[in-house]
Amino acid sequence: VVTTISKLTKMCVLRLTPDNLFFVLSGKVANGGVSMWCELSQLSVYPPSMQANFFDEYQMEGVSSEDNEICLEVTPENLSRALKTVQSAKTVKVKLTKKHCPCLTIAAELPTLSSVSRVVTHDVPVDVIPRRLWHEFKEPSMPDFDVSIYLPPLKTMKNVVDRMKNLSNFLVMEANLNGEMNLKIETDLVSVTTHFRDLGNPPWGDDASQDGGPSQRDLEAMAQARVDIRKLQQFLMGQQVNPSKAMCNIVHESVVHLILLHEDVSLQYFIPAVA
Repeated sequence: VVTTISKLTKMCVLRLTPDNLFFVLSGKVANGGVSMWCELSQLSVYPPSMQANFFDEYQMEGVSSEDNEICLEVTPENLSRALKTVQSAKTVKVKLTKKHCPCLTIAAELPTLSSVSRVVTHDVPVDVIPRRLWHEFKEPSMPDFDVSIYLPPLKTMKNVVDRMKNLSNFLVMEANLNGEMNLKIETDLVSVTTHFRDLGNPPWGDDASQDGGPSQRDLEAMAQARVDIRKLQQFLMGQQVNPSKAMCNIVHESVVHLILLHEDVSLQYFIPAVA
């Protein structure tokens, strides 16, 4: 998860609560910035008979009982590097510490042939975010989309986007409620379209709250958004999550909302449309 996020952003906010851990990038989509919301849920064993999802033991104490959270600004690449070096460890402990500055200290007990244990420690500097700024890092609301569709295999999509990037800086994503998606490049010199069929549409696309529901809309009608191809490529390049479901919501000529789901991890990524 951290490796994926390190490919998407240089800096992000790590938000810790008693039950969840979030990585947040709150770029202002209206100003052309991408935003991201990644959630890891059910962090530790409770009750003890249950399988731990991420940690065998998880203890955190926030600012107060009412505001039981911690928000830290982190560099995901530094965190990813530290975690990569401890992949073969017997145990790994992550603590918030105060050294020369606030740090996420990662202490790993490595396997050894002797009876003496080897412990390797990494200190990843972080900035503690004051409570008055926390409101900026709340879960984004689901946009009132025009089309929701399952994505084709991400590796296939990445190969297509990688080739299209050589032709233009912008790509048009369009999809309809009939399981069809097109990726299009249009320049003065060339017009290229890749068609995907029979992708299927998530059931929430039947929600009547979406402008009248599909029953009153043309299933063939395409909703589209023109996006910066590098931002889409960045999203596809970073995928280490191997999602069980990958979806795309399109708000016509406004935003592309990408969602990856895998067991107890969800990742949302918002790419604004460009004129």
